[in-house]
Amino acid sequence: MEFTKMHGLGNDYVYVNCFEETVENPADLAVAVSNRHFGIGSDGLILICPSDIADAKMRMFNADGSEAQMCGNGIRCVAKYCYDHDLARTDTEFSVPGLGTFPSSLQIETQRGVLTLGLDIDENDTVSRVCVNMGQPILEAARIPVAADSETVIDQELAIEGQTLSMTCVSMGNPHAVFFCEDLHQIQLAHTGELIEHHDLFPERVNVHFVKAVNPDQFVMQTWERGSGITLACGTGACACAVAGVLTGRCQRQVTAHLPGGDLELYWCEQDNCVYMTGPATEVFSGTWPKA
Repeated sequence: MEFTKMHGLGNDYVYVNCFEETVENPADLAVAVSNRHFGIGSDGLILICPSDIADAKMRMFNADGSEAQMCGNGIRCVAKYCYDHDLARTDTEFSVPGLGTFPSSLQIETQRGVLTLGLDIDENDTVSRVCVNMGQPILEAARIPVAADSETVIDQELAIEGQTLSMTCVSMGNPHAVFFCEDLHQIQLAHTGELIEHHDLFPERVNVHFVKAVNPDQFVMQTWERGSGITLACGTGACACAVAGVLTGRCQRQVTAHLPGGDLELYWCEQDNCVYMTGPATEVFSGTWPKA
């Protein structure tokens, strides 16, 4: 089986072109290829599949084999792969009020629906940067889902091992719990993140983010990703943190997220209520996996 290793800000996945390859058991394959000692090494597996309603379809599996609804860094890489490897190309421009115009666009089917992506093309006719319309954030607790008594979860207290944390919950097609704090160095991310991921409040588990708002137009974040653990970047998570920043009065609608792997530009547009995420996509290498 041929594969390609790609990453968005260090959030790395093994990508398989299912226009040409067949993957019988993607959950088991995700576990095998993701192992950083005995496999290829990645945060998970992403399948690039044909679609009847878009240019391509993305299926994403975490390192533990569980299938996730969305991956913001992953979908940017899917768009780059489709364009650079001639699976899909268009001359249709993609314009975002307040952000500008991208010369090309693609539509990718996900479990979040069909998302539109604008592509920046470099001098080598390859994609260097991608802007994704991530859709409208979901704030209703029941739809995130969060087992809360209130309709929404905004700046609500969560007690964890004697700590009281302030939590805001958002879904960007997958569930996120956002915790604003003053000192990220005091957070035991691996321990606390895993506890919150499996907390009884979250029937489908949850992605966990600790965030420090530097000023209204930038924040720093760390992520414990559901099914994968600590990752260098989380695109849907950055979008959720941007939304949480606006809802709690800490951030403006256009903001830069500083993640361990690099920066993402986020914009929660008032006109259409959609979150736009812009960032790089990088191809690392290709190879052959003997155990399809």
